[in-house]
Amino acid sequence: MAFSLATWNINSVRLREGLVLKLMTEEAPDVLCLQECKSPVDKMPLDAFAAAGYAHVVARGQKGYNGVAILSKIPMEEAAAEDFAALGHARHIAGRLENGVTVHNFYVPAGGDVADREVNEKFGQKLDYLTEMRDWFHTQKPEKSILVGDLNIAPREDDVWDHKKLLKVVSHTPIEVEHLAQTQDAGGWVDITRQDIPEGKLFSWWSYRAADWDAADKGRRLDHVWATSDIAAAGHDSRIVRGARGWEKPSDHAPVFAQFDL
Repeated sequence: MAFSLATWNINSVRLREGLVLKLMTEEAPDVLCLQECKSPVDKMPLDAFAAAGYAHVVARGQKGYNGVAILSKIPMEEAAAEDFAALGHARHIAGRLENGVTVHNFYVPAGGDVADREVNEKFGQKLDYLTEMRDWFHTQKPEKSILVGDLNIAPREDDVWDHKKLLKVVSHTPIEVEHLAQTQDAGGWVDITRQDIPEGKLFSWWSYRAADWDAADKGRRLDHVWATSDIAAAGHDSRIVRGARGWEKPSDHAPVFAQFDL
């Protein structure tokens, strides 16, 4: 079965319902994973998404913050919903598609502004979250699985606009990159985006602070599509829909796509 998958930090699914529907219409992924929905599940516009063909949903939400949802054209059942680091946040949901593939959707904590857990509790929470993800994947080795989401880390030098300038900036610090690498290794995860696009700068997020985000192009690749090694070879046609960052009242993230033939 071939299917397309997309991940997108939507930065409020209710505020940007129209943009989600636009993506569903124009790009039509079979599975769409959203992060930072900022809504309880019962307040998400799921009827509108169902009318667009996405009748199958697994989600976790909360008022005003966080929130993750998987919207699918393919029949799907809930597979897991973990509260890593015991934060009480809606940051993980997993669904199992009818072909047996498990899709994990993550929204890793951003980590605040200061890369020092001694003075910034949020940075410590981010590291702890990643550590518990790592330990979970060590304990429950994933198979036939895809992991997507806003992982809030740009791991490679060419995943940021200026490696040297961002080395001390949260999302690209060596300690975060190391924690992410350990998590990736624990699950035997393969970075599908970089498997398809191995070289060159690649971004999925551009700050709202830039007057002209497109011209400045000071981006970071914070949003990821991984697959377990047993199905990684089935992943292809990775792309980032950069144009969505320029839509009216956009999210500061762009959707990341991949195709899987399984």
